[in-house]
Amino acid sequence: MKPRALIAIACLLLPALSRAQQANINLDYNPQKNTENLIPFSANLNSPDVHDDGTVTFRLKAPAAKEVLLSGVAVLTALKKSGQGAPFTKGEDGVWSLTVGPLKPDMYAYHLLVDGVRMADPNNTIAAFTAMPPYSELVVHGSGPAYYDARNVPHGAVTRQIYHSNVTNGERELYVYTPPGYDRSKRYPTLYLLGGSGELPSNWIYDGRANFIMDNLLAEGKAVPMVIVVPNNQVVHRNHPKHAELTFKIFEADLRQHIIPLVEREYSVRRDPKGRALSGLSMGGRHTQFVGFNSLDLFANFGVLSAGDIDSEKTIANFLNDPAVNKKVDYLFVGQGTEEAAGRMGERVVALHNALLNHKIVHEYYVGGNGGHDWATWRHLLYYKFLPNLWRKK
Repeated sequence: MKPRALIAIACLLLPALSRAQQANINLDYNPQKNTENLIPFSANLNSPDVHDDGTVTFRLKAPAAKEVLLSGVAVLTALKKSGQGAPFTKGEDGVWSLTVGPLKPDMYAYHLLVDGVRMADPNNTIAAFTAMPPYSELVVHGSGPAYYDARNVPHGAVTRQIYHSNVTNGERELYVYTPPGYDRSKRYPTLYLLGGSGELPSNWIYDGRANFIMDNLLAEGKAVPMVIVVPNNQVVHRNHPKHAELTFKIFEADLRQHIIPLVEREYSVRRDPKGRALSGLSMGGRHTQFVGFNSLDLFANFGVLSAGDIDSEKTIANFLNDPAVNKKVDYLFVGQGTEEAAGRMGERVVALHNALLNHKIVHEYYVGGNGGHDWATWRHLLYYKFLPNLWRKK
């Protein structure tokens, strides 16, 4: 065969090769669109199968099962379903299937309940790696890359740092994002970004897409270049009976003794409170309040995402009653998702917001996005509100 013919065949094959479902060839925005009817490697079915109209088909081969349900807070919130989950239908071939939607373009965590046993979707290659049992990710695509997707823009670097902590008496990890064109001759402001219960630092990267969100904001000219540090704020077993009593002091000690010193030794960052920010989601938002608000010698910028306290007037009394707090704090953001605002977690966030209002503490309060207490909300808050307002010229 002539060389030109070989080149022509290769050119025809390349688009097809780049569109195999969940193939992980590229960081595609539509990895679960079934373009060639190819089954993911080592799977036995396509699941989930995401269609261009936003509907999704799940499949599971389980001939002996008596019941299969689609479950998970994020996906059920998006589907506006309550209860244990949405039931699959069993076919004569032993394959259970369920089509739902349409869903709005986003990423949704889910799992399956098979005869009462919770499990990740065994045919989905996109699964979460956390301090909890694994779950699967559903990626419902739009007409192009979303604000949290990898786009053809300059990208920053994400580095995993391992350090020994005398506080927890063991080896620990944190992730550091440095922006595109990171220049050690400059000093960058630093955001310390915390996860929620049962999460690891990697979840802000893989589920939260914090690095891609920052890349895209910088490319759009909507944010200040910054270093983002994602520590592990799991310092006490989440089911320990004294978790709430112990976690804040332990995390503050690790932050002061190890995390901040490591970052400021290894990276070119500012070393003043106005050059540091602390933010977190859910449990990380509580760390932001009960560690950050008590550490105004370290931080002057805060983001409380989907967190609060009904007794805020008591629990953060020192912060609320500090007569100089508005001079010490440059930016304070409190936000939550639309679908969580009416629930118990929403009440906590509103209580924090009201306490800040009562004490005339300057802050931004925001409710938005289509998510509940899940990553759809936290990605939205990060991109649309919190990151664009950090260290902006006033």
